[in-house]
Amino acid sequence: MNQDIQPVSQEPLPKWLQLSEEGLRISLKYPTELNGVKVDTLVMRAPCVRDVRAAQATSNGDAEQREISLFASLTQTPEAELVTLKMVDYGRLQTGYFRLVEDDEV
Repeated sequence: MNQDIQPVSQEPLPKWLQLSEEGLRISLKYPTELNGVKVDTLVMRAPCVRDVRAAQATSNGDAEQREISLFASLTQTPEAELVTLKMVDYGRLQTGYFRLVEDDEV
């Protein structure tokens, strides 16, 4: 069941962000080559506590590295390739991540 879900208590989603039961799909402003394929969207699954702990354990206290490791894991993209995204597209990943971890019901 892969239907789009509209959050209840948040502002409308930007047109480049589609939320689903599994996570979200992010349209990139600048298509780029990742994993040897030119892509214009990335799929990010919803994180679990284990994902956050694993990223924290490998970051040596570096918050930026922790975030990059976490996003790489959640999008199944190697870190070395994830950091080649344009800043606007990396910002879209950040926005999407925070949408995934917010509790709409609070």
